[in-house]
Amino acid sequence: MNSKTGDLTATVRTRSELFQQVRAWKQAGETVGFVPTMGALHGGHLSLIEKAKEKATRIVASIFVNPTQFAPGEDFDTYPRDENADLAKLASVGCDLAYLPTVDEMYPEGSVTNVRVEEMSDLLDGIYRPHFFYGVATVVARLFLHVQPDAAVFGEKDYQQLQIIRRMVRDLGFPIEIIGAATARDADGLAQSSRNLYLKPEERRNAGAMQAALHRASVRLAAGELPSVALSEARDLLVRSGFGKIDYVSLVDPATLQDLPDAPLPAGSIARLLGAAWMGRTRLIDNISVTR
Repeated sequence: MNSKTGDLTATVRTRSELFQQVRAWKQAGETVGFVPTMGALHGGHLSLIEKAKEKATRIVASIFVNPTQFAPGEDFDTYPRDENADLAKLASVGCDLAYLPTVDEMYPEGSVTNVRVEEMSDLLDGIYRPHFFYGVATVVARLFLHVQPDAAVFGEKDYQQLQIIRRMVRDLGFPIEIIGAATARDADGLAQSSRNLYLKPEERRNAGAMQAALHRASVRLAAGELPSVALSEARDLLVRSGFGKIDYVSLVDPATLQDLPDAPLPAGSIARLLGAAWMGRTRLIDNISVTR
């Protein structure tokens, strides 16, 4: 294991090195929290580390740009990467260890085993990126087996991903507590994301309208408005704010991600409002809880 030098978090790059460190911690009575990432870390990622520290005495973060969740023509080759900057940020919030596996470490030669969480993976983002959640479930399952954490933290910004991981853990019996952490936002409400770096200055100024549109719709829904009316208003606001193609603005059951009927929400119910739309060449997603 590379020891912590300067202001960089210690790193391991193989499963065997990782296993030795985690085993030593657990033999000493420590608990392990885990935050998987693809690097290009920002405040949202660091808030996940802070959340994990509430649940465990030792924290592992992984940095791995997972090729199986990118389709041909997506941004795998250009996805932002800055290892030293990421390690410095992890050190700043007290992450104990960074796991930086190679593709061969994650997917040994000849590997043909994948994890599929059916139904939930084919809704919402799964319609537009049909490969995506199967790649996510596969790599997260492999990372769980490598790290063997007691708890793992995922951001609510990627709400569909969070719910799919929860279902996978329940169905496969992973002995891991899955924790959802609140979305970290910039001052204008835009959810923090590595892909925000792609936004041009004018696009960045307009992008906060995503959260504003969902918030306005949530207030209308909480007051008893029909979903079809509130969602249509949200789409119109996105278009007026400079968004181009709108993939979806949907009101769903939080657990199943299935669309809710076009009727006022029953009193005391909780729903989830999710949106995905393009600002220039950048696809932004966001979501918000709705309580009636």
